[in-house]
Amino acid sequence: MMSEGRQEQGYDVVVVGGGPGGSTLAALVAMRGHRVLILEKETFPRYQIGESLLPSTIHGVCRMTGVAEKLAAAGFTPKKGGTFRWGANSEPWTFSFSVSPKIAGATSHAYQVERSKFDNILLEHAVEKGAEVRFRVSVTDVIEDGERVTGVRYTDADGTEHEVRATYVVDASGNGSRLHKRVGGTREYSQFFRSLALFGYFEGGKRLPAPNSGNILSVAFESGWFWYIPLTPDLTSVGAVVRRENADKIQGDPERALMALIDECPLIKEYLSDATRVTEGQYGQLRVRKDYSYHQTTFWRPGLVLIGDAACFVDPVFSSGVHLATYSALLAARSISSSLAGIVSEEAAFTEFEARYRREYGVFYEFLMSFYDMHVDENSYFWSAKKVTRNQHTELESFVELVAGVSSSEFDLDGAESAALRMKSKSAEFVSAIDEMSADAEGNMTPLFRSSAVRQAMQEGAQVQSRAFLGEDLGPDVPMFPGGLITSDDGMLWQPGPA
Repeated sequence: MMSEGRQEQGYDVVVVGGGPGGSTLAALVAMRGHRVLILEKETFPRYQIGESLLPSTIHGVCRMTGVAEKLAAAGFTPKKGGTFRWGANSEPWTFSFSVSPKIAGATSHAYQVERSKFDNILLEHAVEKGAEVRFRVSVTDVIEDGERVTGVRYTDADGTEHEVRATYVVDASGNGSRLHKRVGGTREYSQFFRSLALFGYFEGGKRLPAPNSGNILSVAFESGWFWYIPLTPDLTSVGAVVRRENADKIQGDPERALMALIDECPLIKEYLSDATRVTEGQYGQLRVRKDYSYHQTTFWRPGLVLIGDAACFVDPVFSSGVHLATYSALLAARSISSSLAGIVSEEAAFTEFEARYRREYGVFYEFLMSFYDMHVDENSYFWSAKKVTRNQHTELESFVELVAGVSSSEFDLDGAESAALRMKSKSAEFVSAIDEMSADAEGNMTPLFRSSAVRQAMQEGAQVQSRAFLGEDLGPDVPMFPGGLITSDDGMLWQPGPA
């Protein structure tokens, strides 16, 4: 039994984790006048991976919280899109955010960020908006009252145990979440995206030619693919992704393993020919991460909601991690604020949250399966294992189950066979678009946006940006799902859909 002094006054929301998802949700809910407490296990600034962002985060969600101007002033490297050595074409090709008619002009870029700086800016902004934050605390469990979660237990840096009550607990603690099991359901792992990443940081690496010098460079090679992210004019994040079955390639001495993988990939080797690896400070360590994609079969229960990587994670090739974290934070913040205000029922609000988040995760999941499938190196185990046609139906059945509850024509699936045919079609469509782009001397990227896989992956992010910029001038929202909720003009709340 806790002593009276360790039981704290209640909050409207307790957020576990101060990363982009947690700080974004905290800011949005605090802006509605609610009491918010963030519990963070580390002290900020701290190192984190996931450094390449998408425009919807910067010009959509961050504009809504009011932190976009601070990010613009922080000096992060502008990112106009991505450059890929991927697929049948031996020459790199470039995808630009401006290819979308909804993402134009001032909003057609994102940033490459040092996450220690980016995350700190977002967290400090949440505090400015009224959230409280406590560092070096470890959340050990939730508090329950019947079926409802009513708070959390945590231990502070001195080892003192505490209880804090809240109307809602938000788990934004990432893939290492302790609380995801408490929401119910199970964590289902993908058989298709089971990869390991070995990564480090280099000074003096080459840059792509202007105007794409800030782009992420993703390069497929026999054993997997590399990311090459220009964080500053001199600092580059470099990582090799290999299948789990090729784990022997990154075992043993990590320095030797990374250099051997670089030797396998001529383009990355060329870009690092005059570079030296950083060996001190936060970037001095070579790190390994298991990028095992997964999703929780349930994202919420009364009083508890999972956002970001606590709910789901998908392969990082299209830089979707921070997008999914901040997008899910926006959805959950709408649900919390709308429920607290009595605008819609809790059940309706969080059903909408889960349906939209599961749909967006499913869009990227399907996009990435099609993207991997289009690579043509049939002699490589990594790439032949990524072919949809060679993949066992268990994975496609898992995808169908993932989106089975999503009422959208894009996910009107009869089963694994139809999923395979659709993904093969999207993969062929992608290849055709890239070939058409490559044949165009003026570099016209319109064919790429005609690809349904690209359109779907950018659609909802573009809608969030439009709502953040135009508000009521965008016109009334329409339900994403039959009988579902719509977004308020300012994007902060749910409202009942048209009768």
